[in-house]
Amino acid sequence: MTQPSSQHASRSRTVIDPQIRDLDFDAYRQVIRDFTDNELIPRENEMVSAGEVPADLVTRMAEIGLFGITLPRSVGGLGWTVEQQVLLTFEFTRSSAVYRSRFSTSIGLASQILLEYGTDAQREQYLPAMAAGECVMAFALTEEQAGSDASAVRATATNTPDGYVINGEKRFITNGAWADVLVVFARTADGEISSFLVDRESPGVETRVPELMNGHAEGPVAEISLRDVVVSADRLIGGATGLGMIHAMRGINQARTHVAATAVGQATRMLAEAMKYAGSREQFDQPLAEFGAVQAMLGRSYAELEAGRAMILDCAREFDRGTPPRHRIAAAKLYCTEMASVVGDRAVQVLGGVGIVGNHPVPRMWRDVRALRIYEGASQIHERNLARALPSLLG
Repeated sequence: MTQPSSQHASRSRTVIDPQIRDLDFDAYRQVIRDFTDNELIPRENEMVSAGEVPADLVTRMAEIGLFGITLPRSVGGLGWTVEQQVLLTFEFTRSSAVYRSRFSTSIGLASQILLEYGTDAQREQYLPAMAAGECVMAFALTEEQAGSDASAVRATATNTPDGYVINGEKRFITNGAWADVLVVFARTADGEISSFLVDRESPGVETRVPELMNGHAEGPVAEISLRDVVVSADRLIGGATGLGMIHAMRGINQARTHVAATAVGQATRMLAEAMKYAGSREQFDQPLAEFGAVQAMLGRSYAELEAGRAMILDCAREFDRGTPPRHRIAAAKLYCTEMASVVGDRAVQVLGGVGIVGNHPVPRMWRDVRALRIYEGASQIHERNLARALPSLLG
């Protein structure tokens, strides 16, 4: 494990461009489509060479509002519906999924907890800064023994006259190495899990990034050590203990929706790249695209991609109507992430040697999408939970 570089800490100190705020959704979606095509995709190789997302691109993400797409306009966000968020995700995730990771915790896991459960003071202090990209938060739930079983958290928060003293170890934390604030889940005196806002620069907080990432190498996760970290009582999210798992699931359901949409965006790009290659590569005096076996792979990939697109859009519309449809979100997350890996594998097969040697985007994205089947609930956990819920789901 290594310490994060100073460059990793660099990020936007700006506000959303006022002209962006005046756009209707269709116009804004076109801005994101153009940003993806003209700025994100062309600079993927630069990002890979640098080993991190260029700081000026993070600034551009903030200027065009990507940190604020899920937050209401009353706190400085853009206030798009969940369906609109999914449509936007389809656009910007046609580029490397690493780009999305820089603002993923701001639009899902952390922001939604504060939006729904934070105190008025907590919302006022953090949400406008998050929407502007000025405050990056990380969601520090996972531990060595608390992965798919999030309820197994062992970190502790001991109540003292000065507030709480937090001790524990967290791992695989997206943005953990360069976030301003960590949303830390720990057990309080009642034995229940509670959530806290912890400044990453607080004494006793140490973050490390891994030497090697198998996918998402330019946006590594972090391990976090918390040693006698003191936080004041007003950093307890919502001002009440024992609500940590409720808080976590609110953020996780939003995040799973975005992950499923990310898988669709990634599969869209990989399929387009495979189709482009198959049309230009000739063997036996004809393009690969004319071979029946290749056509079968491309055609089936499109059908599966469109099924995933329809699933997550339907979930998003129900999300907007009221209570998040957690089982259907889980099903969409399961299907879409597995689908993206299959589409990526076929795309690599179409590319042949080019899919194994060199810097073509398909094999890089293929490696990246593999992680989607693990985080926000591994595929097997979703399969188990859905199977257990079948009597009520089909009844």
